[in-house]
Amino acid sequence: MAAAYATLLSALNIINNLHHHPRPPISLPIQQVESLTQKINFLLEFLEGYNPHRGYSKEADPLESRIADAAYAAEHAIESHIFDQLTNNGENMSSDGLYEALEKVIEEMALIEEEAKQIQARVGVQHQLHTKSTTSDSSRSSSSSIPQQSSMVGADDVKLQLMDKLTSDRLHLQIIPIVGMGGSGKTTLARTIYEERLIKEHFDICAWATISQEYSIREMSAVVLRQFNIGVDDDLNEDGLGEKLYKHLYGRRYLIIMDDMWSIDVWDRVRNYFPNNKNGSRIVVTTRLSDLASTLSNSDSLGMKLLDEADSWELLSKTVFGEEGCPLELEEVGKHIGKSCKGLPLSIVVIGGLLAKSKHERECWEEIGENLNASVNLEDDERCLKILYMSYKQLPIHLKPCFLYMGVFPEDKVIRMSELIRYWVAEGFVKAVSGKSLEEIAQEYLKDLIGRNLVLESLVERNFEKWGEKCCQIHDLLRDLCLREAEKERFYNSASDNVGISVLPPMSQARSLTWNDQQELSPLNMSLMRIVKWNKSHKIQEDLFAHIDQLVNSRVLETGFLTRIEGDFPCSIWRFWNLQTLIVSTIREVTAPTDFWYMPRIRHVQISNLRLTNPPNEQDDIVLGNLHSLGKVLDFKCSVQVVKKIPNIKELAFHNRGKRDDEMYCLSNLDCLTKLESLNCWISRRSAINFPHSLKSLVIHYGCWEDILDKVGVLPHLQKLTLLQGSFKEGKWETTEGQFRSLKFFTLYFCENLEIWKIESSHFPCLERLHLTGQINLQEIPLEFAEIPTLREIVVGYCRDSVVVSAKRISEEHGDYYGEGALQVRVVLFKPKEAGMESLDGPNFYVRRFGS
Repeated sequence: MAAAYATLLSALNIINNLHHHPRPPISLPIQQVESLTQKINFLLEFLEGYNPHRGYSKEADPLESRIADAAYAAEHAIESHIFDQLTNNGENMSSDGLYEALEKVIEEMALIEEEAKQIQARVGVQHQLHTKSTTSDSSRSSSSSIPQQSSMVGADDVKLQLMDKLTSDRLHLQIIPIVGMGGSGKTTLARTIYEERLIKEHFDICAWATISQEYSIREMSAVVLRQFNIGVDDDLNEDGLGEKLYKHLYGRRYLIIMDDMWSIDVWDRVRNYFPNNKNGSRIVVTTRLSDLASTLSNSDSLGMKLLDEADSWELLSKTVFGEEGCPLELEEVGKHIGKSCKGLPLSIVVIGGLLAKSKHERECWEEIGENLNASVNLEDDERCLKILYMSYKQLPIHLKPCFLYMGVFPEDKVIRMSELIRYWVAEGFVKAVSGKSLEEIAQEYLKDLIGRNLVLESLVERNFEKWGEKCCQIHDLLRDLCLREAEKERFYNSASDNVGISVLPPMSQARSLTWNDQQELSPLNMSLMRIVKWNKSHKIQEDLFAHIDQLVNSRVLETGFLTRIEGDFPCSIWRFWNLQTLIVSTIREVTAPTDFWYMPRIRHVQISNLRLTNPPNEQDDIVLGNLHSLGKVLDFKCSVQVVKKIPNIKELAFHNRGKRDDEMYCLSNLDCLTKLESLNCWISRRSAINFPHSLKSLVIHYGCWEDILDKVGVLPHLQKLTLLQGSFKEGKWETTEGQFRSLKFFTLYFCENLEIWKIESSHFPCLERLHLTGQINLQEIPLEFAEIPTLREIVVGYCRDSVVVSAKRISEEHGDYYGEGALQVRVVLFKPKEAGMESLDGPNFYVRRFGS
């Protein structure tokens, strides 16, 4: 059903978008388009209520397959016609082929429509369980998702055993396997323990690495090193990184979590990277394989047991109702549903997400329970998949394509939410709603999937620039479900964990492709490509750029670093009629021609060195109203005309190099961009600048901070601020009352002449993380930071010894105020003379030398 709905919606979007394409005009037969649109709208509405009441089946529903095939055929005919018109400039093009193709589609859809009407009359869709979601059902708060601590119901004993093994007085390095079937709570237990304050205080350093079936030892080592804020050189091989990891762990009491291990080969290849310091260090391994757990440790292995009926009901009830408790009329059927999940926590949590979104009526719950009963006699993973299928089957139709798309990403992949939403929009999965952007609607879709416990919110990588960036991922078993259903519906095929292919067989009709490194480019119909993403392969770069004019229907183009492309950046890209996202990494300047201002569908442009031409002078009503992110623009001119063209911009990055009169940049007009949330700007010369009050994130290089900090400090929604270089006139900065009221993340980077910094704790009431790098003249960090209850991390690098000492004092006083371990301090030493500072290393205060 996901394929049918997604393809219908995509075809409708193509038709609607053509009406807004300014030039050259793309014509379609009017009467046919009207008939096709009517039939697509009818079938979309039909699918929103259609439910054939089939249990789990390895075969797709025949009617849904017919709908998908007809919609694919419509897309193919229209996009092929667009390709012919644009690549031939519309000259001498016959519409006979298009007319005949659309006639066949309309005839087939007419037959489907008749069958659909008969089903509606015979069954009465409005009475089926899978009714169209009401506003109250579809908008239930994601707060119904299970809290982290609730998912540990029934696991108190194993949690205590693990805590005891981690903190025991055994000095030799211990390997502690946690073994259990998929979905039994292994990772949840490890994550819960990993976040315990007692564990953080017991170990000097902690790190987490996800292994998975397809693993890279080099990447695993790099992930661990980055969590210690250690840089990773691209030219270091696997053994080089392993040696670097060994040196950093040597002498420290460490805890490493190795999640989802599938082969003893992994351990054999990394074991020498972990020194036995004989100080109580521990490595926790989660695995589904009992033999692997026994090989790692005969005596220290912990097994995850399935929940009994009482714990199953407790977990299910908390998932659905939180602490409010279950109504009495639902308790009996609820316990029956909990029992049907056979004690598997993942199944219980996912079914709980379904119940939380369903009507809280006995009849509705009984029907869900009856469908679950069909799965209770199956084996382990297969039974779990059947149970999880129930939640997929009951999803509102608009969420099904978005959920299945999660299977395109590699196993255990941490996915940036912004990237996921960008792909959903580009694929055409998001249905327009008046008054909301497609991104806002897609965010609601994602929130709904998280609320149903089908998608998991994920921890953000320990990288300051990424703090605040929201990520998500999907459980392995749920990903398996996505792949099964996608293959069944012919929605997409995933060739491997390195290649995501969105395709209707045969391969010649592929719509979206992702290539990595040196993979070969298969023969494809480039005219049908929508999403084209490639990383480092020089051969693929050359092949694609040689045929770039064929990608006129593309919606997303993302490149790795361009190194071997000869000549100018292809200007034809700026004339792709439906292009939404263009992301290019290159050291060369790329000039966007006047055509850029005639791209009403463009949403995201991220090019390393982008030069914009001025908007055309002629009077027109073309506005880039969908443009949400733009960067990195060289010598950005924020003229009134530009402001009018990009009224809804949310992310902007530019580098003004001061080669022209400062007033020509018109940066005082920035405050007219009233929806701007993220600004990254490098301003080489002092310029008059005003900031919009909508800003949430600001990264700025400026000459004299006194000129602008009063304006920055009063921004009401600013949460993240990075000050790059620049200077203070008198070498002194004193904040005032009422400033930085919402700031959470603050970085000072090489503001070298700052000597004295004075604050009151009330000036940064929400601050969570403070990073200071290159403050070589700063005397000390204000002690008042110790009084900020929200402060969780201070990172100091390339600063005076007195700054390190003041950070130590803040750590101690903060511990006295709010409890030991609430604040973590990390110090990076650069110079040999700082060797004395290493003696300050201790719990919650980590000192290391740069590169170690």
